[in-house]
Amino acid sequence: MNTNDTISILNDLIETTEDGKKGFTEAAHDATKPELKAAFQQRAVECSNAATELQSLVQSIGGKPATTGTIAGAAHRGWVKVKSAVSDSNVAVLEEVERGEDRAKAVFAKALKSEIPPPIRTVVQRQYEGVIRNHDRMRDLRNSYRASASA
Repeated sequence: MNTNDTISILNDLIETTEDGKKGFTEAAHDATKPELKAAFQQRAVECSNAATELQSLVQSIGGKPATTGTIAGAAHRGWVKVKSAVSDSNVAVLEEVERGEDRAKAVFAKALKSEIPPPIRTVVQRQYEGVIRNHDRMRDLRNSYRASASA
């Protein structure tokens, strides 16, 4: 794989983490429970740190790192606002956050199928494992809130 391909893959990951940062920030704003707000705020910080790490990798190989998210990410955040306005906002936000994490998992998994250099693969693998942990945490929180809402 050439350097331009690696830069492109890393920039896709940066855009995904930027979408995550913005999504978690908005989720923290929309959540009504303090523990959810805190969880979303923490995840937004983690996404920001991940994006910064990926941007440094792009710069280290001579590329220009992405600095924004995607149009699809912006549309998804708009959908979260609509959905949370017409249903249990905590459950709706958790459902959409989990959906966003599903997308992040797919983007990271695709990157790991590429022939990226070993030092970069190590970083991408570690971040992918973090995405999986956060996805599972959001899923578990959603299930918990869904169960308490129907009780």
